Amino acid sequence: MRVIQGNLRSSIDRIWDTFWSGGISNPLEVIEQITYLMFLQRLDQAQERAEKKANLNEEPIENPVFDPDDKEIQKLRWSKFKQEAPSDMFAIVADKVFPWLRELGGEDSTYERHMKDARFTIPTPSLLAKVVEMLDELPIEDGDTKGDLYEYMLSKIATSGQNGQFRTPRHIIELMVEMTQPKPGDEICDPACGSAGFLVASAAYLNREHREALFDKSQAHHFHNSMFHGFDFDRTMLRIGSMNMLLHNVQNPDIRYRDSLSKAVEDEHSRYSLILANPPFAGSLDLSSSSKKLQDVVKTRKTELLFMSLFLRLLKPGGRAAVIVPEGVLFGSTKAHKALRQKLVDDHKLDAVVKLPSGVFKPYAGVSTAILFFTRTDSGGTDNVWFYDVQADGQSLDDKRLLLLDEAKFGAVPREQLDDEDHTKNNLPDVLARWHERKTDELDRARTEQSFCVPRGEIEATDYDLSLNRYKEIVYEETEHRPPLEIIEELENIENSIQHGLSDLKGLIK
Repeated sequence: MRVIQGNLRSSIDRIWDTFWSGGISNPLEVIEQITYLMFLQRLDQAQERAEKKANLNEEPIENPVFDPDDKEIQKLRWSKFKQEAPSDMFAIVADKVFPWLRELGGEDSTYERHMKDARFTIPTPSLLAKVVEMLDELPIEDGDTKGDLYEYMLSKIATSGQNGQFRTPRHIIELMVEMTQPKPGDEICDPACGSAGFLVASAAYLNREHREALFDKSQAHHFHNSMFHGFDFDRTMLRIGSMNMLLHNVQNPDIRYRDSLSKAVEDEHSRYSLILANPPFAGSLDLSSSSKKLQDVVKTRKTELLFMSLFLRLLKPGGRAAVIVPEGVLFGSTKAHKALRQKLVDDHKLDAVVKLPSGVFKPYAGVSTAILFFTRTDSGGTDNVWFYDVQADGQSLDDKRLLLLDEAKFGAVPREQLDDEDHTKNNLPDVLARWHERKTDELDRARTEQSFCVPRGEIEATDYDLSLNRYKEIVYEETEHRPPLEIIEELENIENSIQHGLSDLKGLIK
């Protein structure tokens, strides 16, 4: 798990503090304004590369963003307006750059499409000048660094305690991606993508584990244009998610405005081979606004069950999923809860239930959750379900979420090996290691261990209850109980000793 260096972290902190002291305190608005400026910076850098290539080949610029023959358009480039005095820069950006940016959009580019309703809300020339100067000093050309910088900025949404529902902790995302192992041929979907953390982590995994495959031209085209799909109904988050993908070097992902539980999703049936998601669970939904196809899978108004129904519909046969659910999905007693669990176990292949500690989503939520891993088969296939009880994720489980061990030992794939004491603070590497042994050694693990397997028949016999505590065995330390008569005899001996001592003491006094 990559962690940005201290000097870069402090640079972002200074930019963040500059916004706050300049009058913008909403963390989403800060991220949004930084997103626009980074996009403008990237457009200029793309033009510079195109110009160098054209000069080298002595040919016209290919697909210029800024018309080289239009002097007024040239003034809108980052490299040009950053040299202006603060008041002039402010006028150019507010009155010319942003109107131009909104008109730049087209249906062929994810990023341009989401910039159509871009709003410039930086209030003063001095604030704009400071932020432009700070962004200009960041190593944004470094492909890995710029993505990590943006991820660090997104983490500030969570630590601010506002709008945290849009962000799943990065180390939990990393664990889910490592366990599902995305392949070069996958089509990956997050139906509630927010800042696109799952898609970004999947792209990073593929770049690391399948880099040679991405050198193939057709495979590279798939990676940049048809591998990653994200839906959200918050346009601000769509812009943020799109920029997050761009800064992690995915050129044109499918990031779309869509209410995933509505009727509009019905054309996505059986399309994706991997779903990674942590959707919002807001309670009950009006039946008239949700897809009837989802109701066919399980009749309910509860969003957590409708999302599970959605995942099964979106997956191709053979497609796999790793999704976070509130713990009530595992043991809820309603007819819909039981029907959904039965469908997962009997009609498809439920692979694993990973129970997370209740503090993972603090400070903005203390709800207990679990990660469900399953494969759509339409023909069953569940033999054993693997359970893991995560008790520590590397951070304190209170509102502060402080790191409990060195950064090198944090995450699902730490840079340094953990010892037994480290394991008590971070279970995630053990989760990953034991997941790979779930069909071998894990089958023989006792129910008293942190992970174990439960046969399908036993789950069926418990009315498809998937809560880990239903199957976990707790060992109580045996305390030796002495016979009552022995204790009474010992007390009598003590009493006699005291009496003899008192008699001896009286004799000495006389």
